[in-house]
Amino acid sequence: MRVLGLDPGSRRTGFGVVEGSGNTYRCVARGVVRPPPKATLADRLHAIARRAGEVIDEFAPECVAVEEAFYHESVHSTLVLGHVRGALLVAAAERGVIIAEYTPREIKLSVAGNGGAAKEQVEFMVRRLLGIEGALEADASDALATALCHLHRARRPPAARAASAAAQSLIALLARRGRTVGARNGR
Repeated sequence: MRVLGLDPGSRRTGFGVVEGSGNTYRCVARGVVRPPPKATLADRLHAIARRAGEVIDEFAPECVAVEEAFYHESVHSTLVLGHVRGALLVAAAERGVIIAEYTPREIKLSVAGNGGAAKEQVEFMVRRLLGIEGALEADASDALATALCHLHRARRPPAARAASAAAQSLIALLARRGRTVGARNGR
């Protein structure tokens, strides 16, 4: 399966195309879209959507995975991010590509095993899973992580995904109550 991961941003939007088969992953392409810094928001959105469309046309992913918006202290920043996400979703929808969305926490948990992982931890795991040597641009790394998240989730049947989510909730609940998984009362 080939997935295009997108990390939206109005100044820098990361993209990463990953091909997965079983437990083997390969980075097909990666990069960062940088609209002209002094361009209007409308022109930046157009440049981002146009480049995302070109990447979809060139690499023909089966799915586009987009990082969901997170809420920032600045309402303006959150709204602008929403505009960028909208432009990316339209670019994918116009081409009939399946769209999946994941929260930053889901992506970090899937790739680094910790929903609160630092960017450096996520980048390390992305490089390791894809066999990339050297540093990655943060936005491209986040986009590749988004694609990997979708590939990890897509290979598990829906029942296993639901069971996994339930198991994570149970582990968190037990941790809050001071218990460990597998521990028995009094032992």
